[in-house]
Amino acid sequence: MATSAKPAASLNEIRALLRDLPGPDLESGTAAVLRERNLTKPAGALGRLEDATQWLATWQAKHPPAINHPRTAVFAGNHGVAARGVSAYPAAVTQQMVANFIAGGAAVNQLCEAVDGDLRVYEMALDQPTEDFTQGPAMSEEATARAIAYGMMAVEPGVDLLALGEMGIGNSTVAAALCLGLFGGEARDWVGPGTGVDAEGLARKIAVVTEGVARNKPAMTDPFEVLCCVGGNEFAAIVGAILAARLARVPVVLDGFACTAAAAVLFVADRRSLDHCIVGHRSPEPGHTRLLKLLGKEPILDLGMRLGEGSGSTLAIHILKAAIACHTGMATFDEAEVSGRSA
Repeated sequence: MATSAKPAASLNEIRALLRDLPGPDLESGTAAVLRERNLTKPAGALGRLEDATQWLATWQAKHPPAINHPRTAVFAGNHGVAARGVSAYPAAVTQQMVANFIAGGAAVNQLCEAVDGDLRVYEMALDQPTEDFTQGPAMSEEATARAIAYGMMAVEPGVDLLALGEMGIGNSTVAAALCLGLFGGEARDWVGPGTGVDAEGLARKIAVVTEGVARNKPAMTDPFEVLCCVGGNEFAAIVGAILAARLARVPVVLDGFACTAAAAVLFVADRRSLDHCIVGHRSPEPGHTRLLKLLGKEPILDLGMRLGEGSGSTLAIHILKAAIACHTGMATFDEAEVSGRSA
């Protein structure tokens, strides 16, 4: 299922890809709806599990849908703005956590094993953080396009569901700045405690986001320029992974605030671009609930998780697998010789 699209060399090529995104396979989606109507249960009794099955069939372009090879892709990047004291942890933790992922010691490792999925961790020049966006753009257009193209490589043949996540000290600040640049409002609307900063740290984050967006405002002429100005390598890579998945007809599960903020770049560019994406969980970060409302996305889970690293998106795969199990394994009324609804 890998995309055959030529890796993007410029943001203009990324913008061009948006004009050629495949649409939903309505025939497969309809087949899922028709089968649901004949299963041994009242109509709609499985609630959002039924919606999930239809969504999977529609975007895998096949019925019945299947999750045989789910992949969790975690992109890790460092941010120059972290030097402004916006996180409770030092930037060195990004590299340390990547080593933990590789050693199998992180939460996402255990969750991937539990859903029988594979984990890919993509280090993105951790020794070369982006620029401090309060001083100018975080990334050049070339670097942004290169990171997007890199993210596209996460979609390989055989992958039938892609869960996305990120790791990067300071990325809740970057996510807030992205949302402010994309949707407006005030920084306080988007900034939250992240890894657990105190009141003084929260005030500092708000000031940094306000300053960064104001500093770069003249260059924020479209959502991809916003990504250049206040984004990060892992955010751009998530954009690329979402695009590649759409081209390859692989449904996507987004993680929490940072991951959804990255996806919002595509939403602002084309409101249909995230139709193949579902949100795995709601983060306690206040900006995430605000963002989900703007995107029109209802998360699968709401467990108070705020870890990142693809933990929520991977956990949600359990629910999607359960939806498919019910859809494909339940008997129809005729098969079970059960009387249907009275006329």
